[in-house]
Amino acid sequence: MTLPQVGGFAVDGVMSLDGLTSAQVARARPNVVPRRSSRSLAAIIRANVFTLFNLVIGVLWALILVFGAWQDSVFGLIMVANVLIGVVQELRAKRTLDRLAVVGESPVTVRRDGADRRVPPHQVVLGDLIVLGPGDALLVDGEMIVSAGLEVDESLLTGEADPVRKEPGDPVLSGSFAVAGTGVFRATAVGTDAYAARLAEEASRFHLAHSELRDGVARFIRYITWLVIPIGALLTYSQLSNSADFATAITGAVAGIVTMIPEGLVLTTSIAFAVGVVRLGRRRCLVQELPAIEGLARVDVLCLDKTGTLTAGGMTLDRVVPLREGRPVGDALAALTAADGRPNATARAISDRFPSARWRPLATVPFSSERKWSGADFGPHGVWLLGAPDVLLAPSAPERAQAAELAATGARVLALCRTNRLPDGNRPAASPRTDPITADAHAASHRTDAITADALPEDARTDPSVIGVEEGEPVALVVLKQRVRPDAHETLEYFERQGVSVKIISGDDPRSVSAIAAGLNVPGADRAVDARTLPDDEDALGEALAAATVFGRVSPQQKRLFVTALRKRGHTVAMTGDGVNDVLALKEADLGIAMGAGSPATKAVAQVVLLDNRFAALPHVVNEGRRVLANIERVSGLFLTKTFYAIVLSLMTGVAGMMFPFTPRHSTLVNAVTIGLPALFLALAPTLERARPGFVPRVLRFAVPAGVICAFAVLLAFRAAAGGTLEEQRTAAVLALFLTTWWVLVLVARPLDRWRVALVAAMAGLFALALASPFVRELFELRPGGPHDDLIAVGVALVACAGISIAVKVAGTLRT
Repeated sequence: MTLPQVGGFAVDGVMSLDGLTSAQVARARPNVVPRRSSRSLAAIIRANVFTLFNLVIGVLWALILVFGAWQDSVFGLIMVANVLIGVVQELRAKRTLDRLAVVGESPVTVRRDGADRRVPPHQVVLGDLIVLGPGDALLVDGEMIVSAGLEVDESLLTGEADPVRKEPGDPVLSGSFAVAGTGVFRATAVGTDAYAARLAEEASRFHLAHSELRDGVARFIRYITWLVIPIGALLTYSQLSNSADFATAITGAVAGIVTMIPEGLVLTTSIAFAVGVVRLGRRRCLVQELPAIEGLARVDVLCLDKTGTLTAGGMTLDRVVPLREGRPVGDALAALTAADGRPNATARAISDRFPSARWRPLATVPFSSERKWSGADFGPHGVWLLGAPDVLLAPSAPERAQAAELAATGARVLALCRTNRLPDGNRPAASPRTDPITADAHAASHRTDAITADALPEDARTDPSVIGVEEGEPVALVVLKQRVRPDAHETLEYFERQGVSVKIISGDDPRSVSAIAAGLNVPGADRAVDARTLPDDEDALGEALAAATVFGRVSPQQKRLFVTALRKRGHTVAMTGDGVNDVLALKEADLGIAMGAGSPATKAVAQVVLLDNRFAALPHVVNEGRRVLANIERVSGLFLTKTFYAIVLSLMTGVAGMMFPFTPRHSTLVNAVTIGLPALFLALAPTLERARPGFVPRVLRFAVPAGVICAFAVLLAFRAAAGGTLEEQRTAAVLALFLTTWWVLVLVARPLDRWRVALVAAMAGLFALALASPFVRELFELRPGGPHDDLIAVGVALVACAGISIAVKVAGTLRT
């Protein structure tokens, strides 16, 4: 877009609208803002190293190294390995995110050295002149210099949905976006000084996607932390009181405390999220907030904007249907599209057919999704309007019925009308306003004075009698073809199979939307609803949304109301879109998904960006979310079962004043083959299980009874071998512990397909190999007693396994 060189202001003491020079750019402060899609290297290391659990384990590791045998310190090496794996996986995800984020960045148009050029956002500098058009996001703060009917939506900052007219001298804030008109502003605050960056830092309206999984894991850790301190103190006192050997007492206390800590749960969760990001990255899906992966799994309603989602980007002009003879239709269409400084896909399709504009506008009304029309006053050639037929044409006009018939074929239909006056009821004054753009442009006979919706009567956007078309005439109908994406039908079928309801919402004529949806076999496509007939009340609107699937003539504000009403009815809503009219709904949805070719504003507020604009990528996105959520729930059951059996064992041994039934090396062996190794496989396994709410109570209903039963089985086996040495007693307890926790693994791994059977069998084989190998038995201090003790341990474990199965089945937590 090229705006006229007008007026002037000071930049480094130089009055110019040519923008900064290259030398000034080199000295100016750049717009450097940390990416919200990933943490810095230092933050990643801090998050993985400096944790409360690592501090506790580090202290316990030091105690074992000082007072115990080196074999009992292996758990410390596992902690180090966990930290390294966590850092490496998150760095891998960070590289993927940062690379995709660069690809997905929308360039910014700046004016430098008198020419407009496109630069990445981080190359914008303080003092730059930034050129705006519809759909452009404001990435920095500034002051308006030139405005040609520019309207800015500041709802993400203020909550007010009505666009704000911006005049020269007005301030503009980052976090808002242009919805109509064009303009130029000077950057006055960049980087972390910009308003949106400060809001993000203060965790204001810019928020991370809600994560029940993340919050649930944090809650587990918080509860366990409070339990570890008193129980650990009790256990330590008990071990010191019941052992003449200080080293043995310390070893027993450390074994109980270390086992209580689910240190691998945080690691496994981070790995699952990180691997999910990398997998989606390979499909050119940019996840701008890591917890958004979880939101993908919970979605049960998907709201689709038709244009750019179901239909491919862009369109072609099919034909122009004249309604009056001898009218300059071609000149009018060429002039209207040329008057648009930043044409949308519709205007570009028309200008491809009518490229030469001979008329010059005296005044313009830029197009906006709210108005659904644009117009211009071409002086002696008259005032012309182009927009939706059911907005510009009177209900009784025969041309409106003709337009409806054309729309029913799936085409987009516009009405071209000639009228006697601009929609505000007044022709432009003979003397133009003296703002910079109009003054200079008038002198060049290119006046582009703009009248926006703020100047119109309240009902002038929808009532033809107010717009005044009846004073003129409908001249032509413009018919545009829309190309349905070849993968749309298959993708919609996938969501139907997965139980995800689809709502198609569009600003187009309901008949056109209905035809597109019917061609894709969308249920209820023949009952398209005109959104202008829908109530504003959320409850009544929710009922209407539940009864229908396809909606046309939906305003941007209504799209947001749709999402709000669906969420109020308990749905988890994803919204896809590519245009500026989708921004409000994307921000309101539980998960916003933007197309890579969409406007900068949509990509700025969405949690997921489909960089290749492939609607068919959505099933992979949802599947990845389901995989992460279902698998983390599985491994959470494993880790928390360990935590609860350790808590119960620590309490019982502490109160009873007895030795702890195993040592840290025993815990390391059993945990490795029943939790650590299988958890890594299970966390990354493919699954299409539907996400269910209630993650925390469901995991607790599984882990608490399983952990309690495991603890009793271990103590019974330990006491049953009381006739032997402490090492023989502990070996019997370890055998019972392995069998019960291995059975927990079997239950968690269900459904037992071929590879899961191989996994649990391999873990049993590893433990059997450890028992059979003299070297491993010596390393892990496994000294089986007589067959009597081992058989009792096995019998106790079998009974305990049956009890665990019954308990978790009654609790209703098993996935089968």
